[in-house]
Amino acid sequence: MKLIIVRHGDPDYENDALTERGRKEAEALSERMKNVKADECYVSPLNRAKQTAAPCLEKMHMEAAELEWLREFAPVVTRPEKKGIAWDWLPQDWTEMPHAFDYYDWSDHPALEEAGVGRERDWIYSEFGKFLEAHGYRKEGKLFIAVRSNNDTIVLFCHFGLGCVLLSYLLNLPLFVLWHSMISAPTSVTTVVTEERREGIAQFRMLSYGDTSHLYAAGIEPAFAGRFRECFANENERAD
Repeated sequence: MKLIIVRHGDPDYENDALTERGRKEAEALSERMKNVKADECYVSPLNRAKQTAAPCLEKMHMEAAELEWLREFAPVVTRPEKKGIAWDWLPQDWTEMPHAFDYYDWSDHPALEEAGVGRERDWIYSEFGKFLEAHGYRKEGKLFIAVRSNNDTIVLFCHFGLGCVLLSYLLNLPLFVLWHSMISAPTSVTTVVTEERREGIAQFRMLSYGDTSHLYAAGIEPAFAGRFRECFANENERAD
């Protein structure tokens, strides 16, 4: 099975929509996605993801089912400096957390517990696990049982933070590290496939992460959304 995880276009978060730039990105993405032979497509209930998916689905001649758990990771956390999304911590803060590099216990922190971050993660893990089993793969421990091996291609239109949750579950990697150490630019495409080296036993392997080649093909520089200053002196880039 192949999973294609697509982040929404450049966002207008206040209005849960795409910016003008985001709409151009979505159009460039649709030129790429029209060649994808997908078996099923799914989309977040948030408008920025739906608006990204719309031109793709039109050219793919497909429809997408809406899944509530594909929405962006919701809990708001009170960090040392301000309230915000669960993964927006300064490096000097999160790297000192006792379990930050652990697959599961990273959420064992007072601020994260207060915000219900672990509960949200567990809910998404559970829903994603049921989704995968319905598509032929049941997770047992760190491996997947191929109860129905298949070559299906599934497309998920969603969000950066949520996408990291899915990758954490698939690849058995610490979510807090993924959130802080990786970034998928708007409309970027991540591809993960199963490998079944012994019959009935599968693992997922990432073929590509955050691919934006469709933007370069359209002459569009990937948006900066989700990133912070490359150098602190770069005043034209996001500082906080």
